[in-house]
Amino acid sequence: MVDRVVCRLIALALFVLAGAASAGTLPEPTEKPILIVSGQIGVSNRDGAAVFDRPMLEALGMVSFTTATPWYKEPVTFEGVPLARLMERVEARGETLTATALNDYTGEIPMDDVRNRKVILALKRDGAYMPVSDKGPLFIVYDFDHDPEANRQKYFGRSVWQVARLTVK
Repeated sequence: MVDRVVCRLIALALFVLAGAASAGTLPEPTEKPILIVSGQIGVSNRDGAAVFDRPMLEALGMVSFTTATPWYKEPVTFEGVPLARLMERVEARGETLTATALNDYTGEIPMDDVRNRKVILALKRDGAYMPVSDKGPLFIVYDFDHDPEANRQKYFGRSVWQVARLTVK
């Protein structure tokens, strides 16, 4: 009887430890990577960075909103991962997020924006994946229509397109 109880306790402890270990890990991409998150993060899958392919990002959960922007004539529906959810997944610990585009353009985003505003890492515009030739594959977008304060030049400058890297500082 005691042996059976001890075995169950050991099995429970191993189960709990395995769950804790998997919470801090990230699988390897199975498709072409489109995003690298580095800096002050607690979860990585490649040399201290978190590397994501499209299916990995989509698996975090997508949201959408329709908003007018300075870049398109009509309101656009964007679909993507809330930046807050992505930062939670990589256990970000910094106060600033630097977004770097494919052409090395950078934009600084305060983590307060990530936590307190509706800002997403968009993968789709009007239901279609965004090509590099039209601000893709990833575009940081604020919900300008539903956040009047964000509908200003300061926030337009934080809306980096062709995002390739995010660095948490």
